Amino acid sequence: MSETSVDLRLQRLLGGEPLAPLRKRLRERFRRAPLDQAITHIRINALSAAEHAVLASLLGRPQRYAASLMIDVERIDATLQRAGVAASLKDALERLDGPILHLATARLQRQASWSSVVEGCEHPGLRDLLRRPEGAGLLKRLARQDATAAANLCRRAGEVLRRLPATGVTRSQLAATTLGDSHALDSGRPTATLVLYVLRQSAPPAPEQGENRRRQVDAEIDHHFLTTAERIRQTWARAGILVNELARPVLFLNLPLFPNLPGRVDSEYGRPGEPAYASLRSLLRSPPRLDVAGREVYVCENPNLLAIAADILGAGCAPLVCTDGMPAAAQRCLLSQLVQAGARLHYHGDFDWPGLGIGNRMMREYGALPWRFGADDYLAAAHTAPSPAHPLVGKPVEASWDKALTLTMKAHDVTIAEEAVAAVLLDDLAVVEIARERR
Repeated sequence: MSETSVDLRLQRLLGGEPLAPLRKRLRERFRRAPLDQAITHIRINALSAAEHAVLASLLGRPQRYAASLMIDVERIDATLQRAGVAASLKDALERLDGPILHLATARLQRQASWSSVVEGCEHPGLRDLLRRPEGAGLLKRLARQDATAAANLCRRAGEVLRRLPATGVTRSQLAATTLGDSHALDSGRPTATLVLYVLRQSAPPAPEQGENRRRQVDAEIDHHFLTTAERIRQTWARAGILVNELARPVLFLNLPLFPNLPGRVDSEYGRPGEPAYASLRSLLRSPPRLDVAGREVYVCENPNLLAIAADILGAGCAPLVCTDGMPAAAQRCLLSQLVQAGARLHYHGDFDWPGLGIGNRMMREYGALPWRFGADDYLAAAHTAPSPAHPLVGKPVEASWDKALTLTMKAHDVTIAEEAVAAVLLDDLAVVEIARERR
């Protein structure tokens, strides 16, 4: 019997448009069959007269119409085999309308394929992160559910990560030398997104519950103060990569430096008594030789305070650095360099909720000590605040260094700008410097 005659007989038996809905329902049952479990019976409801007649004929049952019928699949398989038109009901359906995708098998194959992509990733940090559900989900989104594209993406991201940390290399240069395309690590590109995910997640191990809450608050403050571009820039900066490295330079005053080395001039880091700026580019490419081991360095939030200190104290002011609100890449870079050089940081900011959030970040990440930034200091300032005072705005933040500070601020509901207590802060800066000169 030729294959053409078999097809014609099968078409007359189960084919044609009138039986298409029945075939579709039967195919769906095979599609959704459990893994490694044969379908022996199928109940079909809401049958038309023509559909019932076909099934009853295949089952060898009387032609009395019923809207519902339990199909013995093995019996139909045997009928089709004896007739020589198909090996089984499933085979007949596939011959008529194409292959049936078994969902459970396809799901298992996809899982195996994605597992192979992750386990084949050569960079250990990237591989570990992709084993997490959120990491695997990110990879699938970036690769648009294509395992082959995902494997290529992992390879490219791994090549970039192997070159990190760097020292003052631009992002475009890293992309060109590593991936052959100077724009391959631009924001929003898949490889850049995956690399940034690893850089952000590869910080400290899983924190305790209280620390989780503090990190959540930090993230909220970052989101409020920093643009997306700034957050991306400072993530790259932590790995020594420059992105728009001249944006938001760090402001400082009287940073003590070691004497210049032969052939090196550190004049870009300011002269005594004059405020100076340093870009992220200069901090990474030509780090200052900071002579701060065991010395106090003061950190303020607002540029105006530093300007006041320069005007009144000049060269007699203690070393002072300004975060200019939430510290961005350049500010964080200099603060880290100061800590690594042995400085003891003291921080003061605005008495408002964002100011406390910045303080939490300073105390935890840089080991800073509060500088007249406690409940008693707030009370003293609140008692002399002008009337009407500016109320606190936003969600309260708990000060990690002084539990009473948040409660006191809630009770008085007054914002105290850093400039309002400049006189007290300047006394500290001057006294510290005079005491050092006497030693």
